Amino acid sequence: MGKLSDRYFVRGGEVVFRSRGEPNAAAAIRDPLPEPVVVIVPLVIVRPDRDRVLPEYVAWAINQPDAQRRLGAEAQGTSLRMIPMAALENLEIAVPDLPTQKRIVELNALARQEGQLLRQLAASREELVGAILGDAAKAADQKEIA
Repeated sequence: MGKLSDRYFVRGGEVVFRSRGEPNAAAAIRDPLPEPVVVIVPLVIVRPDRDRVLPEYVAWAINQPDAQRRLGAEAQGTSLRMIPMAALENLEIAVPDLPTQKRIVELNALARQEGQLLRQLAASREELVGAILGDAAKAADQKEIA
């Protein structure tokens, strides 16, 4: 690949945004990474000022429905949707103080975990009900045979 510019490397503490295709989502990259990772199109690296804003908060803010609508309004292309870099650069997000950002990120993570647990619970309940009904059907069938 030859020598690549530093702008293509993620080292941790950045946000990676998918600018083409769907969904156009952002993800915070944990810090530190064991080694630098090369990021190429359709991924865009956002390097927040960590003294003012948490990368996890930036990713959360970009993924919010209002921000997604604003980015979607700027999308270009018919067969392959693309968010122009200028749209991402001009996206305004509310930036509360760092402790508030941290609480928002933590609450969001807990809400996602709750959703995952509820889906697992629903799947387990469905399996249990299926097993109970299957056993009931077998028991009823054996009574008819006897």
